Amino acid sequence: MKRMMMILIILMAFSIIQASEKAPLKVFVSVDMEGIWGVVHSDQTSADSRDYSYARKWMAEDVNAVVEGLLEAGATEVVVNDSHGSMRNILPQDFHPKASLISGSPKPLSMMQGIDGSFAACIFVGYHAKAGTTSSVLDHTISGSAMKSIKINGLELPELGINGAIAGYFKVPVIMLSGDAETCRQAKTILGSEIVTADVKEGLGRFAARLLPADEARRRLKEGAKQALLKRDKIAPFMLNPPLNFELEFQTSAQAEMPALLPQVKRTGPRTVTFTANDYLEGFKLMRAIIALASAT
Repeated sequence: MKRMMMILIILMAFSIIQASEKAPLKVFVSVDMEGIWGVVHSDQTSADSRDYSYARKWMAEDVNAVVEGLLEAGATEVVVNDSHGSMRNILPQDFHPKASLISGSPKPLSMMQGIDGSFAACIFVGYHAKAGTTSSVLDHTISGSAMKSIKINGLELPELGINGAIAGYFKVPVIMLSGDAETCRQAKTILGSEIVTADVKEGLGRFAARLLPADEARRRLKEGAKQALLKRDKIAPFMLNPPLNFELEFQTSAQAEMPALLPQVKRTGPRTVTFTANDYLEGFKLMRAIIALASAT
């Protein structure tokens, strides 16, 4: 009888181990272009430039290295959202065959389209620093032509913080970021010191950088992804607590005029508008609409 009980206990333990091994481990990846290895100028990130074809290939190679690292660390599903410009930069034939690609725009959650609470972790690839950052490649915040700064509850945030809060809304931690060295520093300051960063270049100015050797950059991306996924439980989601006060400062006073016509929005200075939201996703979508209005001015 005792022997039978022991056998049953062992079988149950084995079944639990097998079930845990098969449990889904989904990772969401948002990939921008300015922080990609090799990119140092806006000519490379614009579809009407002859240099663009090279940059979109580097973009695929960077994200493929991350996907490979995630799969080796046990990820069962990787979803990648193309998050730059038209959001159709990565050619499917260049993309990792075992990952899913979200392509095209507009999308309701923009750079974070596709994320939800079913994901165990989030990764940002090829991100850039906030507008006004010294010695960082192509620094800007969402729209270089329209935005000077975006603050939420008094904290000025780059895209990595704005998008990190969307992940946090779903209680998903941002476990890794790649970009230039300054962007990696901003990530650790805003998203937490435990986040894994992979700097693939060091900005020497807005349009110049010292690039790592390509093989070393891709090695950092792959190994960083593996390390990040294995330590994901030590990294807390980045969450902003409501009520949420959004403050948008534009490049010109004219860009504040149309947004100020919206009933929820108050003009608080020549170039500044504010509004309050109790739900972060609702606030984010209104912010995107305001930026679109300002950009069209």
